[in-house]
Amino acid sequence: MSVNKRFLTVSIAAALVSSFNVQAAGFQLNSQSATGLGRAFSGDAVIADNASVVAKNAAAMALFDRPAMSLGLTVIDTDIKVKNTSLAITSPLGTQSFGVNDASIGGVSYVPNIYYIHPINEKIAVGASLYSNFGTLTEFPNGYGGAVPSDIFGGTTEVKSLNLGLSASYRLNKQLSLGAGIDVIYGSGKFTRGRGLSPLPSSVTGTSDLVDIDADGFALGFNLGSVFEVDDNNRFGLTYRFSPTLEAKGDMTYIPNASLGKPYDLSGEKLKMPLPDMAEFSGFHKLNDKFAIHYSIQWIGWSSFDKLETTGGTVIKDYEWQDGWHYAIGGTYYLNNDWTLRAGYMHDTSAQDQMTSISVPDSDRNWISGGFTYHLDSKSNIDFGLTYLMGKDVDVKEQSALSTTTLGTLTATTRANAWLYGIQYSRSF
Repeated sequence: MSVNKRFLTVSIAAALVSSFNVQAAGFQLNSQSATGLGRAFSGDAVIADNASVVAKNAAAMALFDRPAMSLGLTVIDTDIKVKNTSLAITSPLGTQSFGVNDASIGGVSYVPNIYYIHPINEKIAVGASLYSNFGTLTEFPNGYGGAVPSDIFGGTTEVKSLNLGLSASYRLNKQLSLGAGIDVIYGSGKFTRGRGLSPLPSSVTGTSDLVDIDADGFALGFNLGSVFEVDDNNRFGLTYRFSPTLEAKGDMTYIPNASLGKPYDLSGEKLKMPLPDMAEFSGFHKLNDKFAIHYSIQWIGWSSFDKLETTGGTVIKDYEWQDGWHYAIGGTYYLNNDWTLRAGYMHDTSAQDQMTSISVPDSDRNWISGGFTYHLDSKSNIDFGLTYLMGKDVDVKEQSALSTTTLGTLTATTRANAWLYGIQYSRSF
């Protein structure tokens, strides 16, 4: 290892206390159904065209008069580019700048879902669901940066979550229905930074990485919902979802603590990851026998994700995130008894404000969506949905105080686009 590389590795390893980013809650998945995907999830909390509506609004189960089941799969193919990257080290001796090759850190994720709704009588219905609200996958190539240890800002981030929901609805009268549910959330994460760059021997620490985390855990949340039916062709939905702080436990090694005289093995602690609350208002209006319009506004409380820390009080990263919003509008065309066509558009605002990172590529996004339903018979159908998600170029600047006289600065441009494909099978009984 050259002198310059060793200097950068050891110095920035110490600075990781303030520069390490984890996106465990930094990317919301909108992948609850292929039906919703085909209309950019506009009106999704109130349309209730199959059992997947229970993921958005428990009260909408009151719109079903017989048992219904829906199961599907969404494929998320992300195209994430990191370009124009440089790493500069500034000290009293001057500034050394190092160019870093462009990187493509996207990947393919598969998100399954299954739902069941069972009306007990004209007033009460119950349901169960299994799906995901949060997840992400970014992986920088091994040896990212070459002789320059840029991997301390990149590495690998993989987050998976499953939401098991148990819900019930009650119809108060012909117009108003209420619903509630319990969410059992399982989350798992794998995070590596500075792969192969640890200044301490792996025989002692158990890893050659500066940061090596593999943890999982459970948390409990709840959701509330309502549906107001003006008539058979016009209705509104309002929902609120409380998301808890998930505490993940597993193997956690954080080498930068060693330079501060603190334990680097944090496996005896838990990693606290606050998840955002969400609220949504949706409307549906069937204008005639052929056409309907629908829309949604969703608030996501990302500002609750203020910091990432362990239960032992080790603050890994302070965040300054902002609440996010989704604005979606779409239309449905009932072509005939066999085919239903739909399309939609969504504008999705970024959770990040001033603090950005190459390992958490995020921006305002625009969704262009289309899909269809093919009715196999009077009780079953197949849905397909397709979305192209367009992000924006984001200029990233990360700084770390390597010492009282030395500053490390990483600059880059990131952009994240994605294709989402969904297929769904639904049946009533």
